[in-house]
Amino acid sequence: MKFVSDKEAWEGQADCLSCTLRNSVLFAGLEGPDFDLIHQPIDLYALPPGATLYRAGDTGDRMYTIRTGILKLVQYLPDGTQRIVRLLRGTDVAGMEALLGEPYQHDAVVLQPTETCSLPVSVVKALSQTNPVLHKELLKRWQKALTEADAWLTELSTGSAKQRVARLLLRLVSNEQTSECTLFSREDMGAMLGITTETASRTIAEFKRQSLLIETHPNIFLLDIPNLEHIATD
Repeated sequence: MKFVSDKEAWEGQADCLSCTLRNSVLFAGLEGPDFDLIHQPIDLYALPPGATLYRAGDTGDRMYTIRTGILKLVQYLPDGTQRIVRLLRGTDVAGMEALLGEPYQHDAVVLQPTETCSLPVSVVKALSQTNPVLHKELLKRWQKALTEADAWLTELSTGSAKQRVARLLLRLVSNEQTSECTLFSREDMGAMLGITTETASRTIAEFKRQSLLIETHPNIFLLDIPNLEHIATD
């Protein structure tokens, strides 16, 4: 994993009031006067693939809203192997455990070029105490994270390798109309699904031969969604 300093990644202070994603991110319910109460800077960072946003055990004093890109949340097993327990994408919030005064529970590692806003926990706590809409939004984010964790446990950790890979591909579709999907390294896929890198590679190669995946650009594919759904539920 790469270490990218704050200075290298810093893109400037975020303009939350004018944010183009304002209606779908954590601060969606804030109004003009609420932003006047933010007395600490909310920084905008751009991170390359392989960069680490935070590490497990680090002091949790900031939360992060993902503007674009994808990160993986990683836990390490006693033998040193990694297990990817969840993916975070645009408008997701990372590091919510910091609200409870706890250290971060995972390594948050960038999979695709990512922009993220860094939110001081003290600011989020203060605003949530005076703004019921933000408080409700925080609860919704907790529930979303729990639902996503349940889905990973039930969908991506059970069944045959083919079923797991098919379910992951369907979850990674960025546009249902085009059925486009961006894949990661086979090592990462194995760590997401609890299968070996070799099994992930063989399964993807088999899906390619069957035209369930058609590569249009490096690591970008069009999916045969109906047949993958059949495999996923068979």
